[in-house]
Parts: sequence; C-alpha cells; structure tokens
Amino acid sequence: MAEIIQKDGTWVFDGDALRLTPGRDKNVSLLRKTLGELVVPLRAVAGVSFEQGKKTGRLRLRLRDGSDPLLLATGGRLGEPHDPYQLIVEADRYGVAEYVVDEVRGALLLDQVPADPVDRYLLPGPAVPISVSAGDGTASFDGEQVRLEWNWKTEDAKAAAGPRVLAVTDLAAVEWHPAAGLENGCLRFTVRNAPTKAPPKYDPNAVELWSFRKDPLMALVAAAVQARLPHPATRGEDVRPPGARALTAPAPAPAVENDQDAVLRRLRELGELHRAAVLTDEEFVTAKQAILKRM
Repeated sequence: MAEIIQKDGTWVFDGDALRLTPGRDKNVSLLRKTLGELVVPLRAVAGVSFEQGKKTGRLRLRLRDGSDPLLLATGGRLGEPHDPYQLIVEADRYGVAEYVVDEVRGALLLDQVPADPVDRYLLPGPAVPISVSAGDGTASFDGEQVRLEWNWKTEDAKAAAGPRVLAVTDLAAVEWHPAAGLENGCLRFTVRNAPTKAPPKYDPNAVELWSFRKDPLMALVAAAVQARLPHPATRGEDVRPPGARALTAPAPAPAVENDQDAVLRRLRELGELHRAAVLTDEEFVTAKQAILKRM
C-alpha cells in the first residue's frame, strides 16, 4: 500500500483503487470539502504524475475520458483549487509522492489498463439529494428531478414563472461554466427537443453565476445529474473535455506517404502532446520508442 498524508489531503493506493480524501486545511476549497472522499478504481486511471516546485510540488491524477461525471459536466473547466485529482505536496514529502506515482504506474502496467476513453461511468458522481444556493437561484436534485428556485437577484422575466421542476428523463444535457473575466458563469440544463440560445440571465433552465464563493458547488449538482444521464459515448458524442486531444496513437499514414515523413509527423504530434502536458515524460518516451521500434 502507498500512502501520502498532507495538509491538502490524503491519497491512499491499495493496488486496486486510489482513495482521495480532502484535507481540513483552510486553503482546501469548499468544493473538495463538500465532495468528500473519492474512491477511484484503477481501471478509471489514465496516468499519474508529480511536479516538483521550489516550496511545494503537485500530484496529478489523470482519469480516462468519460469515466467521471464531474469531469464530463464541467468540461475540464475546474480550476486548480477545486480539482479533486490534484494534491499539493510539501517539499519534505517529495520522495513519498514519487513512490506513490511509481506504485500507481506499476499497477497500470501490470494490469494493462488502457488510457483510451470509456463508454460508461466508472465513478458514481456526488451523492443525492443535493442542494446548492448561488448566483440568482437554488438548484436541488433528488436523483429524479431538478428543482430551480429563484431569489431577489433573479431577472423579473425569469422569476415570474416561479420555481422550475425538470425530470431527469426530460434532460438532454447539463453543463457548468465558471465566471471568467467579464463573463458570468452558469449551471445550465438542456431540455430534450427544446434548445435555447437565451443567456443564463433569462433562461428559466439555467442558474446564472457571478464568481462568488459557492459558485463551484453548482458543479456538484451538474455532476450528480450527469451521472444519471445516458453516457455520451452511447450517443456517439465525444467524451473528451473541450480542447483535449486523444492519447491514442495517430492514425496510420496513407500508403503513399514516405516512411520517414510518417515517422517525423508522428514524433511531432507526440512532442505537441508532451509540451501540452497531455503526455507525461515517461509516456512520451515510451510512445516515441514504440514508433521507432515499429519502423
């Protein structure tokens, strides 16, 4: 068993799963504290890495695309303070962090866990019932219905219709966007066969968010609903976050392409993935060696 205990949280790996528990330090985000302990099965892990800094380091766990409802609902938009798959490591525990990484990577290789996307959820999502008040309303979900209630800050045109109740069976999608710059965020529900382009301020199926402390908690409501919607892969949708690139090897080059050109092209693509931190140093070296060996 590999274990690392920090003020930011505790990670324990028993060979079959990683148990991630948020710390009680005042700097731990409200979202992570509310979400609580996560049990991540090894088959949901795509990779793990550790980055050293001058004062602190950071453990990062990468999940297979489509395995976690929280990551799907937020589309990769959770910032570092709220990401439950990161752990801040004090300098005197760098050796322990590296040991955890080695143990997880060794288990991934031993069990031959692929890094490609999955077609079903491997984590259950936040527990229900769940209710969060933020922005211009309150969103509650009991596992079957979403209830949206408005407050004094809600636009009159949206509040006039009163509380909104949406059955999960009538929903086509749910998404959470944080406020960014001058743009407000939102928790938005897309009703089947009733798409809308209305801004969240006027959309009766959306809660508008203004970058306040409790805004990230709306992501937990989104994740709880996402876990009860059909998996996007079953509908032929891409399960990767916006802007993410596949970790699978590039498609075979056409027969007319020169072998040397093909090798250079694939190495360039791997280099781009490595520079974008999609591939770890170890994954980059392994993939590069595999390409050269095949040639």
